[in-house]
Amino acid sequence: MVVSINNVSKRFGTKEVLKNVTLTIPDKSIFGFVGANGAGKTTLMKCMLGLLPLTSGSITIAGEPVTFGQTKSNAHIGYLPDVPEFYPYYTAREYLQLCAVITKMPKSERTSRIKELLELVGLSQTNSQIQAYSRGMKQRLGIAQALLNRPKLLICDEPTSALDPVGRAQILSILQAAKSETTVFFSTHILSDAEQICDRVAMLHNGTIIFEDELSALQQQVEHQFVFTFVQSVEQAQSRLADLEYDMTIEDGSLIVKLSNESERLQFMRELTERNLVIQSMHPHTRLLEKVVLEVLK
Repeated sequence: MVVSINNVSKRFGTKEVLKNVTLTIPDKSIFGFVGANGAGKTTLMKCMLGLLPLTSGSITIAGEPVTFGQTKSNAHIGYLPDVPEFYPYYTAREYLQLCAVITKMPKSERTSRIKELLELVGLSQTNSQIQAYSRGMKQRLGIAQALLNRPKLLICDEPTSALDPVGRAQILSILQAAKSETTVFFSTHILSDAEQICDRVAMLHNGTIIFEDELSALQQQVEHQFVFTFVQSVEQAQSRLADLEYDMTIEDGSLIVKLSNESERLQFMRELTERNLVIQSMHPHTRLLEKVVLEVLK
């Protein structure tokens, strides 16, 4: 395990922000840390970076214990804050060259590593100064900076927050690619982002982990239920099937049908043909992460 967080609690005065948090994060995985704004996600990440003292518990990263005010464990970490800051009059390449000097990267590695990272984040053809960058471009440059020295752990605090759909998709694609060389730990309150790329997901609610599991386990199939979409509207489809005794509901523009076995599914397909309903898609019904969260919070 790259990260081991054991019974971590954190108080600010009388307010307990983290309550006996325990997590393990496996190597070369993408770990989604979800929760509402104010749940304590950023506080835990600052504790992982040694920027805040723990009230109790311990954190180990790549075998090194994390100690407040000391940075030995941070040699294994790349960090992207929610709003990264840069020297505005540098280009992306110049800024990464400066970071390489500051971190004492061997000269023989600098040119090839910077080229590799600029290509990864889609900035290799950008020669303008950082002051002209969009929010999404700055986030991508921040990821390149965080990956510069090949960390064993990349921590990203809300990397897709405030980005448009294209920008979010770009960041998620970069994090997916980064998994080949590091472990990615990223926080988000956008559940669909975690759902797209994560191997494991944990949710923090009021300072407590309320679930942690592999995403595939959380998205288990809903037994005997299938999702149908049609060329016709779903309302038209349901109307034409109203005389049949199937358990049917409309959800997000699709028809959810309970079919107990293969024989019943084939019979339902024949009914669709007889009623001139043309299927656009069909697949087993799975629980979205959002529904898992709502079930747990109830």
